[in-house]
This record gives sequence, structure tokens and C-alpha cells, in this order.
Amino acid sequence: MENHQISLSIRNVTKTYANGVQALNNINLSIPTGMYGLLGPNGAGKSTLMRTLATLQEPDEGSIHLGKIDVLKQKDDVRETLGYLPQEFGLYPKAKAEDLLDYFAVLKGITNRSSRREVVAALLKQTNLWEVRRQKLGGFSGGMKQRFGVAVALLGNPKLMIVDEPTAGLDPAERVRFLNLLSELGESSAVLLSTHIVEDVRELCTRMAIINKGQILLEAEPLKAVDGLQGRIWRLVVEKTVLPALEREHKVVSTKLLSGQTVVHIYSEENPGNGFEPVAPDLEDVYFSTMAGYNQKQGMPQEREVQL
Repeated sequence: MENHQISLSIRNVTKTYANGVQALNNINLSIPTGMYGLLGPNGAGKSTLMRTLATLQEPDEGSIHLGKIDVLKQKDDVRETLGYLPQEFGLYPKAKAEDLLDYFAVLKGITNRSSRREVVAALLKQTNLWEVRRQKLGGFSGGMKQRFGVAVALLGNPKLMIVDEPTAGLDPAERVRFLNLLSELGESSAVLLSTHIVEDVRELCTRMAIINKGQILLEAEPLKAVDGLQGRIWRLVVEKTVLPALEREHKVVSTKLLSGQTVVHIYSEENPGNGFEPVAPDLEDVYFSTMAGYNQKQGMPQEREVQL
């Protein structure tokens, strides 16, 4: 299969846990080669979907295909072409980076010693860990551990990369380094990035979906989704005490604390007056207005306060 032909097709996937929580409700997505963002709050169903795609759990209903591979029936074939970086993964703190990556390469079936040495060296260089290859993983920073996780996930040239909440807890410099690495991967594989951080999707992804309470609320190209809100987002700086009244009168998209004052964004198809001024929308406005159900049919109002 050629890289450019690889796409992931998810059809009517549903999952309800034993406690009655419906984690996934009739999910339909098509994920092509490139970076694809799955955006939603914690508990929205993102990790359940990631684990299902990674063959770690079964859905109750639905079908998933990666190119010609039936993901639910041909699990070994999927695992051969899958790179998975879960939200939390254990590392052996006393192991050296190069040695552990070599060990994982053996598990992945790269048994020829000289070709394995080449692969391990290339991946350590690609993830910018070559200089620290003889250091113990216990001394790695959060960003270095995440990049090591990517090196492990890249063993065997996967056609599908699944990355679950990768930038949570990274400092700004590490985050930029990590996102640059991911964007390179998206040139030849389908990379599914699951996150609750809007900025990650804005900077990286050519397509995205917003998920909440197990349902896909929106699937779009980020730039087109932002364009669709042109002329519909309005801004006003207020005292926090007047927020309850504003929320009764207007469709409040988000509130941000800025230098001790509250910046309110509302959704309105016509000029709301009352001192509101038009503002160019961004992906955060798309996310919060979609979550609140203002620019499409589904969705319920959610917590919308953003701390800056």
C-alpha cells in the first residue's frame, strides 16, 4: 500500500461501558494521510476511541478499516503498521535510551543487528535524542520522554500514528519542539492527534473533529471552520459581575480573564449592540461555539471559562 492511499475509515462505532457510560455514540470519521486533530474536553471519549483504534479494546458496534485492513478482525496486521503514543506510558528509569529503543526494536521484529543499529540511530537523531542516547531515561525531562515515546512509536515505519494528549505538561519550548516533530511525521503517515488544547490543532492539523460526550459535533478543515464564523463573533470587555446578565441575554461563547478584566466573546448573526464590537474569529471560537451548540444543531452548553 502506498502512503498516499492510506486512510482510516471509522463507521458507526459505539461503545458503552459496564457502568452505563456511553463513551462513543455512533462515531463516523474519515482520516486521510496528514495531521488530523481530535479535539474535545477530558472525558469526551477521545481516549476510548484511541484505544479502540490501537486494538486495545473492542467497540460494541461499528467497523474500522485502515486502507484494506479490517482493524477489528486483523489486529496483528494493524499492529504491524501502527505507532501508538498513549497519554501515559511507562519507561524503565534505569535503562539508557539507546538500549531500551534497541530492545523495543527487537520486539518489533527487527532482528538483524546491523540494520537494527541503523534504525535506532536514525530514530534517535530524528527525535533529537542522539546526544543523550547513553543517558538513563529517569533523568529525562517531560519533553524528552515524549520524544522517546515517538521514537518507539515510529519503529517499523507505521502508516498510522495515534498520539493521545501529547503536549499536556510540556513547557513552551519542549512543546514547540514536539509539535515540529509531529508535523514532519504527517508528511508520510496518517497522524491522529487527540488533545483538549485548541492551539495544538490550530498549529498542526489540516483536518479536525470536535468530540463531546461520545459524539462528533463537527468535522471540518480548521481554516474553513474559522471562515464560517466570520461576522458572527463579537467582543466586549466587562466587569465580571455583569456576566450572569450577559449570559441570559446573549449566546456567550467564552469568557477570558485579561489583566483583571473579563473579555467576553458572544455568537450573534447580527450586530448585538450594547457596545459589542466585531472580532475576527479563531479556532477557539469555533471550538467553544460548537461545544455550546451555537453554530450547528448538536451540543449542549459546557463550561466555557478560559484562563489566560
